[in-house]
Amino acid sequence: MINPKLLKKDIKNLSLKLLKKGFQLNIEKFEKLEKKRKKIQIKTENFRSIQKKLSKLIGKKKLNIDEQNLKKECCQLSLKIKKYHKKLKKIQKKMYFFSLDIPNITLEDVPFGRKKTQNKVIYSWGKKKKMDFVIKNHIELGNKINCFDWETSAKISGTNFVIMKKKIAKLYRVLSQFMLDLHINIHKYKEIYVPYIVHKNSLYGTGQLPKFSSDLFSINSSKDSSKKNNYFLIPTAEVPLINLVQNKILQTSKFPYKFVANTPCFRSESTSYGKDFKGLIRLHQFDKVELVQIVLPKNSYQALEDITLHAEKVLQLLKLPYRKVLLCTGKTSFSSAKTYDLEVWFPSQNSYREISSCSNTLDFQARRIKSRYFDVLKNKNVYVHTLNGSALAIGRTLASILENYQLQDGSIKVPKILRNYMNGLKFIK
Repeated sequence: MINPKLLKKDIKNLSLKLLKKGFQLNIEKFEKLEKKRKKIQIKTENFRSIQKKLSKLIGKKKLNIDEQNLKKECCQLSLKIKKYHKKLKKIQKKMYFFSLDIPNITLEDVPFGRKKTQNKVIYSWGKKKKMDFVIKNHIELGNKINCFDWETSAKISGTNFVIMKKKIAKLYRVLSQFMLDLHINIHKYKEIYVPYIVHKNSLYGTGQLPKFSSDLFSINSSKDSSKKNNYFLIPTAEVPLINLVQNKILQTSKFPYKFVANTPCFRSESTSYGKDFKGLIRLHQFDKVELVQIVLPKNSYQALEDITLHAEKVLQLLKLPYRKVLLCTGKTSFSSAKTYDLEVWFPSQNSYREISSCSNTLDFQARRIKSRYFDVLKNKNVYVHTLNGSALAIGRTLASILENYQLQDGSIKVPKILRNYMNGLKFIK
């Protein structure tokens, strides 16, 4: 959530910053709400002040006052205060929901732009393998070795789901284990097992709601379908991991908090995508290893570089060519102030595709979930900074391995780093 001080004290400058992200702030609406709030609050405080003065007079016999009238007046003031307090709560609620729709502002070093072509490529890593044969895409490769069953998965669940079998199913599973081992043992993240169903408040906390409601799978938890639903399948482990510190005052000595979880992710993907996003690239259900860091504000800029490097290490060990991209303002997500995308090479498309997003949300999510620490120098509680990163999306990693490690006969060479996990298997035929 945006710092309310920016709305009240510097709304025009805030509006210009939000325009970089493509968001039009309704200044007139906010100013009307704020004017109304001030008016109600001043009246409420005036009534309380008068009531306090009258209360002090009651019981002072020397002043020769009419106690009954004073008590009656205090009682009337109490009713007025109660009435205006309700009005104040109502207007504050409207302002709160107004704020929930406002995205985070981007950092100064984020390039301005609205299109993908305006993203900034920081660098590329890895050597693309030369293939002197007809390159197959990952769908063709998986079908050729009879490890994908799209037809049955469509009968069971519908389109955009997959059934994987035999050695490919195993490779998919061990990729998760390999990534977890790396992040826990080398990068020192704490492994967390989290629920796959979350309350809507958790999604408000991370910023998926209210903006991205159409991309979520809701759960009908009641036999009465007419009742309003409050539960959703997680779109990413970021949601439960960030909410681990919801409504908490964190101990400074324990920073940074570093969490990792391997979970399925569920997304309705209501937007239409082209042929390049078929197969494992965009599914309703997929697995992802997610990294989250909760840090002191002064350390969040470096933490973003670190968390991105941790995701890059997976690709480097798998020897998959990729590039690091700094997203432009218009492509930076709702909650993020700065995001790096890692894009892995897909030979069949002769292009890079996103496999990881690593973001610094500053105190945006922390304000929504009320996560703070006590700052000794400021002598008050201060909001923490939160970061998240995919490290990595398992399906896309598998798809990239199939394509980059394919051989002329359609078999797949197993990356060296994974062979111990695959019981020494070198080729999938």
